[in-house]
Amino acid sequence: MGDGAGDGGVRIGHVHLKVADLERAIGFYHGVLGFEVRQRYGSQAAFLAAGGYHHHVGLNTWESHGGTPPPPGTTGLYHVAFLYPTRGALAEVVRRVLAAGLRLDGASDHGVSEAVYLRDPDQNGVELYWDRSEAEWPRTADGGLAMYTRRLDLNDLLKEAA
Repeated sequence: MGDGAGDGGVRIGHVHLKVADLERAIGFYHGVLGFEVRQRYGSQAAFLAAGGYHHHVGLNTWESHGGTPPPPGTTGLYHVAFLYPTRGALAEVVRRVLAAGLRLDGASDHGVSEAVYLRDPDQNGVELYWDRSEAEWPRTADGGLAMYTRRLDLNDLLKEAA
């Protein structure tokens, strides 16, 4: 076949989220995480991106203006993950998150990556992470991948912030 996800040719292009308050959501994704607002549709939708892309994050209130998050125990998005190019870039965004007074849900070292977890203003899960090089990934005795979850030392991470 050759065109499927298994060959590595497929990647996630963007996530589009239903939000209750567009300005509040832009305040988080632009003001805290640093995505650039690329286009707006009045008070109903906005498209944000990093690095000049057309959009990585879509936000809209078309079906959700003034709405509430889904209750616990329901299906939906667990989290969206944003991959930062370096440990320093991750540290910088985490510094901004903490400076904004946002609460973290967790911070983990997975061996292959380091990740910080939090919630956006609409209670969508957000993961901010960076990947270690493949040569540093933990392996089993037979060479298989051996990911794990250990506590991430946030103070050590924050030393990398610019």
